[in-house]
Amino acid sequence: MSLKDRITDDMKAAMRAKEADRLSTIRMLLAACKQKEVDERVELDDAAVVAIVDKLIKQRKDSIAAFQQAGRTDLADKESAEVAVLAAYLPQRLSADEIVAEVKALVAELGATGPGDMGKVMGAAKARLAGKADMGQVSAAVKQALAQ
Repeated sequence: MSLKDRITDDMKAAMRAKEADRLSTIRMLLAACKQKEVDERVELDDAAVVAIVDKLIKQRKDSIAAFQQAGRTDLADKESAEVAVLAAYLPQRLSADEIVAEVKALVAELGATGPGDMGKVMGAAKARLAGKADMGQVSAAVKQALAQ
């Protein structure tokens, strides 16, 4: 069963259980997937769906920070609930130590030596770790590895 099929099944289950908040979040995710398919005229695979989920979670986290800064805890709580629903569709995330190990292996593989190779390493890291790790953490690990 593909990830998109699982999301559709979860939407149907949320409808039956009358979970309005969960249902609206899942519908928003499916709408984002459909929009991507229509815009690019492609059928999304699991990796593309994970990328969309990642993007939506990043948007929600940015909104949470803005709402908390403005003192709107009600809206921040709603966004946090959406993040929890969306996070269920991501694969298991790598720990910080695993990210550092992967980055060191990539740096050695590519023969990267200094900060000038950041783009080359990040391109390979994005291909290898997309969906498995927060790219902000990966970027920090690459900077640290290339600074040594």
